[in-house]
Amino acid sequence: MSTTGPSAAGGRKAAEYRIEDLAHASGATVRTIRAYQDRGLLPTPERRGRANVYRDTHLARLRQIADLLDRGYTLASIKELLEAWDTGRGLGGVLGLVAEVHGPWTDERADRITRAELGVRFGGRPDDEAVAEAVDLGVLEPIPGRDDEFLVPSPQELAVAVELYAAGVPLSAISGHLRELRGQVEQIASRFLEFTTEHVFTRYLGHRPPTDADAAEAASMVRRLRPLAQQTVDAELARAMRTFATRHLEHHLAAEGPFAVPSAVPSPVPVVLPAGTISAVERLVGRENAQAFIAAATEREVQSRTLDALTSSHPNTPIVDQTG
Repeated sequence: MSTTGPSAAGGRKAAEYRIEDLAHASGATVRTIRAYQDRGLLPTPERRGRANVYRDTHLARLRQIADLLDRGYTLASIKELLEAWDTGRGLGGVLGLVAEVHGPWTDERADRITRAELGVRFGGRPDDEAVAEAVDLGVLEPIPGRDDEFLVPSPQELAVAVELYAAGVPLSAISGHLRELRGQVEQIASRFLEFTTEHVFTRYLGHRPPTDADAAEAASMVRRLRPLAQQTVDAELARAMRTFATRHLEHHLAAEGPFAVPSAVPSPVPVVLPAGTISAVERLVGRENAQAFIAAATEREVQSRTLDALTSSHPNTPIVDQTG
């Protein structure tokens, strides 16, 4: 149990902890606390008789370490940060920068879904293998103590999978596509960070750790630049989808449509005709004759343009009547 003792500030009582009490209050284990002491992450406790006495400063430090670990920092980098703080360089700006980087990068809010609801959305039958794959990909996250319920970090991503499945795409293909897409997107994110670090953040992060003022300014810059990555990708993806979707459509229509250029013509160049034109030709000559009609009309047009070209290049050549 923790006790209190006199402090230097107006007779207030400062909390004192035995190591077991400190472990209980902080959520760390006794073994972890001792390991932190050995690595210099915790201030040396006061020795009183045969026992070590810890104070609120130790508890606050343990909570800071736990928070930084949750944010992905290693113990070595945490030690550098804390040493800088202990030497008076300040840590408020650095922690603000950490919070900004680890904050949400999207306006989307996480949701929850039950296993039964998943079954309804994906064909009405449970698929444990597909659920396990979704968990592995992070599309679903297990909720401790709730085997029948999952956290959905991105409801939009799950909705895309639902629509693809409804359109006939197998779940295994959706998972494979997501893995491939994720790798490509991670490369884009990595390149964007390298780009912004080189041209923007180098001046703030030249020190290790950065000064309090530089870290605070860098956090402000992260807030400003955060939406740019998604905006750039959205614009470029829209442009690329428009370009490639048009090419795919032209390719499939030219290769399989009723108006494909006959294979007897050497080195054919696909020509896409408007759907309205095809319908008009079919109404005029019948669907079974439409291809032959278009081929004949095309041949006649080529002949006509060839004659026009010859006439323009040889103005004195007499015109031969082609109607007889």
